[in-house]
Amino acid sequence: MKKKNIINLIKYHSENNDIGFRNEAYEIARDFDESGDYQLAEYIMALLSSANAFVPQIHENESSFFEKIPVSNESLPLPEDIQNDVMGIINAISHNAGINKFLFQGAPGTGKTETVKQIARILDREIYLVNFSEIVDSKLGQTQKNITTLFSEINEMPQPQKVLVLFDEIDAIALDRTNSNDLREMGRATTTVLKGLDNLNERVVLIATTNLFSHFDKAICRRFDAVVDFDRYSIEDLMDISERITDGLLTKFKFAGKNTRLLRKIVGHMQPVLMPGELKNIIKTSLAFSDPNNPYDYLRRLFQALCTNADLNLKSLQNSGFTVREIELLTGVSKSQVSRELQEDSE
Repeated sequence: MKKKNIINLIKYHSENNDIGFRNEAYEIARDFDESGDYQLAEYIMALLSSANAFVPQIHENESSFFEKIPVSNESLPLPEDIQNDVMGIINAISHNAGINKFLFQGAPGTGKTETVKQIARILDREIYLVNFSEIVDSKLGQTQKNITTLFSEINEMPQPQKVLVLFDEIDAIALDRTNSNDLREMGRATTTVLKGLDNLNERVVLIATTNLFSHFDKAICRRFDAVVDFDRYSIEDLMDISERITDGLLTKFKFAGKNTRLLRKIVGHMQPVLMPGELKNIIKTSLAFSDPNNPYDYLRRLFQALCTNADLNLKSLQNSGFTVREIELLTGVSKSQVSRELQEDSE
């Protein structure tokens, strides 16, 4: 234990800063544990978990387990089925009926985290992102203690009705406890998460996301009021979404021309199929890197980025449904030459 720990303890106590006092005490306990004084470390942890210890209260930037993140005004468009589920969540929360725990599952780039930010904006709630790198600890038993502290801090938030807690990629602490490849320590951590979810303050909205739903602990799944599947994008959905993303970006890239029909064809032929998050980045990059003297250069770049297995043979492109003008834009071969070569091939 260092002098600064004692000074900080006194300071936090005099300021009635419960979170600061508790975190400093945990730091002292860790120091004793690392130095081999396990009994004293356990004694401090026992005191902190007793009814007489300080009751944590969350204020901005006062917990190492949380990070306040901004809500977003820029969302990814969603398929109608997912939109309906999201609106159902917003309605359920608005009823204040204790329906407050939701799990978003799906591949990366499907819009899970961005949707959480939009929900927070609509409900006028602040988002606190849980920092799992601070939760998971290599010390035996410390991860469970951290999870217990985390949920205690959540439940004692001063304005729970104004808070949305985001467990982004909750798989870090919620993998299947029966998996033989999983460490026994993390299995105990998952059990602690179960208890935390069971006793969560009903006025706090908690949304978790996962990319590993098939490996997710089913007991935890049952603790959520609803699970929303974000893996429900058809090619038609991706065409619609790409069109909306492009229309929004074209307002910033004034030199670029609009060709919705070609854009949709390109997305319809993309291989491999990408999710909206990746599509948005590729569309944005294609526009940013395009020749400002060529209003449709971004479509050529987009085609090359998305259709990695495409055959650039003129006849193959024609057979794929591209017009002579579209082939000109995609290959750089003049329209007259495209027509001539296609005619020669047909003779």
